[in-house]
Amino acid sequence: MASGDSGAGGVVDDRPVGSGELDAIAIVSVINRHSVRYVIIGAFAAIAQQAPIAPTRDIDFTPEDSAENLQRLSEALKELDARIRTGPDEGGLPFDHDARSLRRADIWNLICRFGEFDIEFRPAGFFTGYSELVRRAHRLIVNEVEILVADLDDVIRSKELAGRPRDLRVLPALYRHQASRRNG
Repeated sequence: MASGDSGAGGVVDDRPVGSGELDAIAIVSVINRHSVRYVIIGAFAAIAQQAPIAPTRDIDFTPEDSAENLQRLSEALKELDARIRTGPDEGGLPFDHDARSLRRADIWNLICRFGEFDIEFRPAGFFTGYSELVRRAHRLIVNEVEILVADLDDVIRSKELAGRPRDLRVLPALYRHQASRRNG
């Protein structure tokens, strides 16, 4: 975890927005405190399942997209002081949001004092998003915080279909890890 308290215990963290270091557990803790239903996807989900890949700069969430859940997500984003992540402006751009406005985009690239994170409603290969991912997702405890992560097979499927160079680079390690879990 990053220096300063993660906020999981309610202690204020005074890092500036865009400080560069990811404290994923702090972000998850705030989202959990607001009872947001989500599945963590991407590299963080794979790493939480012991995949031997390098961490990325962000954590990716696929939230359940009901109006009630998106309102809770909006409240969590306000607590995080989440901002739209941009290239040259490391602190991001402020944005006003509510449940309805969050649903107007398929992906939100965000930043807060705990680091970068993405809200992705329909990851590659999962047209209905949360409802597909949650069926095979796993509840895990990471640093004493409960998280719900996408199944490794689903992480692999999404990375294959996204086809981005950064996704393709980690696939061999994910395939090996998947095979060792099946054979072990």
